[in-house]
Amino acid sequence: MMTPLPYLKETVSQTAGPYVHIGLVPQQAGFDIFEKNFSNILATSETKGEKIVLEGRIIDGQGAPVYDALVEIWQADAEGNYVQPPKDGFGAGAFRGWGRVGTDFGTGIYRFETVKPGSVMGRSGRLMAPHINIWIVARGINIGLHTRAYFSDEVERNNADPVLKLVEHAERRKTLIAVREERDGQVLYRFNIRLQGDGETVFFDL
Repeated sequence: MMTPLPYLKETVSQTAGPYVHIGLVPQQAGFDIFEKNFSNILATSETKGEKIVLEGRIIDGQGAPVYDALVEIWQADAEGNYVQPPKDGFGAGAFRGWGRVGTDFGTGIYRFETVKPGSVMGRSGRLMAPHINIWIVARGINIGLHTRAYFSDEVERNNADPVLKLVEHAERRKTLIAVREERDGQVLYRFNIRLQGDGETVFFDL
């Protein structure tokens, strides 16, 4: 006869902060521990395509900037191809396709220098609108949050995108659109991410 197992308590969970910078972007926290630091610059002068900046703030449920969030992006190149990263995760080619940065401790702004991606083929065999995949961790977040930034000047392709169509309400779809601006002759897409509350950004369960 089998002995019944004792009641097991749930394992205690832990958020990603407040020391996320020390482990993942230590140079921002003032620690010089990596031979190579991860970067928010994905493109070089030789990278093909339109050079852009993706910039914004992570905003909490009270409407305040989150000053200790970590943001990663992953995207296709200008021709719609995902590059295979090298084993060290840094990349030595003209386009890296992946980047990591912490929000600025003073302003709460994250910033990536990259190129505008091309359309990629989705699992359904349909082209997706150009977009950048985003992953966020911070103090108070138990599991990393996944979202996407689409582009405000791609209205026709956005309207046909199979993933955006899954978001039923137009107001919710707007939370996935990065707004095109120009600053000092540079193309900038502003993409603020709201973690909770009114205007909460759409997050994906991957």
